[in-house]
Amino acid sequence: MAGLMQGLEIGRRALLTNQAWLQTIGHNIANANTPGYRRQRVTITTSYPELSANGPIGSGVQVSNIRHMRDLFLGKQYREATKELGNWSYKEKTLSQMEAVFNEPQDSGLANTLNEFWNAWSQLSTDPNSTSSRESVIQSANLLIDRLKHVSNNLSDQRSAIDADLVNLTSEVNRLTSEIAKLNQQIKAIEIGNIEASDLRDMRDKLTNDLSSIVDVNVIDKANGGTIVSMGAMVLVDSSDSFDISVRGVRDGARLTHELVWKGTDVKLKNLNGQMAGLLESRDELIPDYISRLDELARTVVERVNELHVGGYGLNGSTGVSFFDPDFTTAAGIRLNQEIVNDNNLIAVSASSDVDVLDGEVALAIADLQYSQVMSNNSASMNDYYNTLVGNLGIDTREATSFANNYELLAHQINNQKQSVEGVSLDEEMANMIRFQHAYDAAARVIVAMDGALDTVINTMGILGR
Repeated sequence: MAGLMQGLEIGRRALLTNQAWLQTIGHNIANANTPGYRRQRVTITTSYPELSANGPIGSGVQVSNIRHMRDLFLGKQYREATKELGNWSYKEKTLSQMEAVFNEPQDSGLANTLNEFWNAWSQLSTDPNSTSSRESVIQSANLLIDRLKHVSNNLSDQRSAIDADLVNLTSEVNRLTSEIAKLNQQIKAIEIGNIEASDLRDMRDKLTNDLSSIVDVNVIDKANGGTIVSMGAMVLVDSSDSFDISVRGVRDGARLTHELVWKGTDVKLKNLNGQMAGLLESRDELIPDYISRLDELARTVVERVNELHVGGYGLNGSTGVSFFDPDFTTAAGIRLNQEIVNDNNLIAVSASSDVDVLDGEVALAIADLQYSQVMSNNSASMNDYYNTLVGNLGIDTREATSFANNYELLAHQINNQKQSVEGVSLDEEMANMIRFQHAYDAAARVIVAMDGALDTVINTMGILGR
């Protein structure tokens, strides 16, 4: 009789074990397309045998635990790839936008505008008395000024937009670290009973991966189920505690920018990676560098043209007049001398003071500045300098694009490897479903068979069966 009851227990355990497998398979199939989900597997063990006069008798099967599939090495490699991808992708976006601002080669680009400026002076040199040629010089100068200001102001606006991105990314980092800390607390509470909180761990790891694309983080798993997430030597998350970062306004001359600090302190964050590193490099190095180069071009144009212009003579015999306002030499500030704007007869064209015989030599000398090697330690003309600037921007953009594409491909390859270990294969799950469905049916048959045997014993044997 006891053996039959034990047989029923074996059938019951088999039924529950296969039911756990079927439920887990269903859970896997339901989450096949859920971002960050890892397939789960039921670990089963043989139940402790029953002792009898004939020796140990098997007592069936039992569920040991349900765990998700996880590859720690690939997980770390994936975070390394995504942080580099975040860094280079942000720089690629910045540089591509900068290329659009310069808009070369186009008729409205600065290179063509600069050439038109020199050509206007060349035309004036051939007919110094021409009113239309003087107006053409003023018009071409204004176009050059407008183009320099347009490029410089757009680069500055782009820098301001990046500064706003810094605030948004900082808020996102704090949100992610706070969510990770909350999940750590929930995981620890569940796993006290030696049960793996697989779904919560998946959610936490996805948040950690999202965080690693913004800043460079290192993750350490703790024995109690929590994690330590650090950025360099500074801890962002320690189990259920999270530590926020913040932005602090910094005055840079007339400009207000922001820098990253630990919230409530003046400790500046350094050695970043991910999107945050690409952002800071774009804002503090890439854009300012090209604005500085553009300012150098504007300064040289102002100084070199004025240097020749003040020594020449205008239509009315005037001399010593600057063509550009010498107090404004940046690309954003360059402007014509208001005296020239008010009276274009002050435009110096002649090297001779004889107003009756204007030789046009000064106008020609200004036009020839396009060939003079006055930039880059007297190794390049202004036109060459600008063409090199645009060429370098193209090289920087292609480099960023290449690195971004390479790291995107690497992240994709690593993710494919991760998915082969951790992801859900619907074909495999369907095969397992059939397998454990048959096992479930067989367990049910065991119970039916044992029930029939018990019925025989109870109803057909002994006094009760008569």
